Amino acid sequence: MSNQDSRFINTFSLVIGLLVLVAIGLFSLARIVAAETQDRDVYEEQDYATSVDARVKPVAREAIAGQDNSGLAIQPDNPNATAGTLPIPKSGAEVYQQVCSACHGAGLVGAPKAGDAAAWDPRIAKGTAILYQHALHGFTGSSGTMPPKGNRPDLPDDIVKAGVDYMVQMARH
Repeated sequence: MSNQDSRFINTFSLVIGLLVLVAIGLFSLARIVAAETQDRDVYEEQDYATSVDARVKPVAREAIAGQDNSGLAIQPDNPNATAGTLPIPKSGAEVYQQVCSACHGAGLVGAPKAGDAAAWDPRIAKGTAILYQHALHGFTGSSGTMPPKGNRPDLPDDIVKAGVDYMVQMARH
């Protein structure tokens, strides 16, 4: 073996050895960081195990003929709430957040953006009775459609009116 070959093998071995040491160091550092953050997540997030179970449980379950399938009954996601119901807002701000902001926050389907005085002024000029009527019973105009009660028919009329008042106040400020 020549002197050049020997020097190449020594240099190559040194480089490979250093790369292996760097890889081991990075692997060790990643394990240390992961161990710290994973433990912290488990302790700080009280529903961590529950949320993991919810994400990894099977998508579907099958009923088997001749077996007790009573455990397959559909359960609501929140056992404290009845299926398909949302809490009734208690103020105009809550109505806006829960219902109205879906369209009026971004100005979807021709809805005037909340706080946009130029878009709201012509509507406000027609009077609050008209605004209430459109919010309660729906309205189809040239620029879009307002569904009755913002597609929340379970809302009391006075809460819907509070939401209208809240958006009018936003447009005036």
